[in-house]
Amino acid sequence: MRTVRTGAHAPARWYVFACGLFLFASCMLAASASVWVPYLSPLFSSALAPDPDARLPAPTRYSFRAIHTTMMRGIEAPLRVKLEATVPAELGDVLAFYRNELGKLGWQEQADGAVVAAEHVQLAFLSPLGPATLELGRKTGGTSVNLVQRNQDAATRANVIPEPGQAKLVFSNIGDSEAVLTINERTIKRAGGAPAVALDLPPGKYSYEMSVPGHSTATNMLSFAAGDTWELTVGRDGDLWSPLQLY
Repeated sequence: MRTVRTGAHAPARWYVFACGLFLFASCMLAASASVWVPYLSPLFSSALAPDPDARLPAPTRYSFRAIHTTMMRGIEAPLRVKLEATVPAELGDVLAFYRNELGKLGWQEQADGAVVAAEHVQLAFLSPLGPATLELGRKTGGTSVNLVQRNQDAATRANVIPEPGQAKLVFSNIGDSEAVLTINERTIKRAGGAPAVALDLPPGKYSYEMSVPGHSTATNMLSFAAGDTWELTVGRDGDLWSPLQLY
């Protein structure tokens, strides 16, 4: 992940994920850029203006902004793009900004599951590329923004779209030793360097356990929504990487 601060640059780190599922051999989480602004007035009352240089719609006014892009090797377009930001403006003003800007881009707001409250907003959209979500939250000094767009065509070509109403988990082992994953009363073993394996799961919250010889067993929780695809990866040194949402 690359972090850029005002007037300073930090080195970039690239994570390469081996994913042998169907037609692809590996996948890569592209650099994520973050920007911090040292000082802004607590809240502005003027209308928010769109930033023409932002990858996803975002106001020119912010105290924090980051973009995260999930790429698959061999697939030119990103599978998933996520914008995180903190905007020094009232939640209602930020909501009005996004409804206006997303509408201009042909994003269709969906009524199912919509939540519009004083402290929190959660909306689903159908964008020209695929499903998308917008989450806003009231916080000290402004409004938090979490905007995600998925590329259905790219994910289809990468074979990572779950069955309808299901979620998908990809298990990859690019280390030298056998790795074992236990989840949903299933135990899956993958030899070092073997192609990745995928399984469909009903939406829900699951406890899982991953183990590699010579390393401590890791136990964690992972929540799956319908349509989500996550990856669990064992690294080259046998270390267990943090879960990555592919789609």
